[in-house]
Amino acid sequence: MIGSEQITTPRYLKIAVNLSSRIASGEISVGEKLKGRSVLSSEYNVSSETIRRAIAILSDKKVVEVAVGSGIIVKSKENAIKFLKNFKDDESIAEMRSKLGQMFEKRRQMDEEINDLTLKIIDMYKYKRSDLITPVEIQLPQNSFVIGKSIGELEVWHNTGATIIGIIQDENVIISPGPYYEFHENERVLIVGDNNVIERFNAFVNGMI
Repeated sequence: MIGSEQITTPRYLKIAVNLSSRIASGEISVGEKLKGRSVLSSEYNVSSETIRRAIAILSDKKVVEVAVGSGIIVKSKENAIKFLKNFKDDESIAEMRSKLGQMFEKRRQMDEEINDLTLKIIDMYKYKRSDLITPVEIQLPQNSFVIGKSIGELEVWHNTGATIIGIIQDENVIISPGPYYEFHENERVLIVGDNNVIERFNAFVNGMI
């Protein structure tokens, strides 16, 4: 599920970042030979394959050079710094994407709860209580100024007092459309309110107020 995934950095990448940090800080000098893979494996308490992958990244980024017979030589402090910066940028982007995913998931859950509650309200209006106000369908006039504008932009509730609980498009019903929903031609708007509210909404979509 989006948003529930935990971001983890692979061990070999952490080692590549650590070695780059040591090179960037001057702890390991340019031209210096790194310890062998077996020694690094013991130092970082990982397998030789993990060290190989970490060194492969640094070699690809031209931070070190792997020379046959000479071992692993530190090649560039500047490239180490550049690698660290790119890693931090990627990590920040991944973190923001994760947070965005979590927000989308929360919004999806909230939308589901709103839709369920709205359906229950409609059922109550239709079947439970005869003394409650029945939802009313209002056909949007052709060429109405509201076409193409959102519910929030039009400040429907502020201007009319009407609560929009659905939009009817042919045979489809959009429940609880929300403030960003834009009206389209030939739609019917399902609202609740007293007679005055209904009159005001009709006048509003007809451009009379």
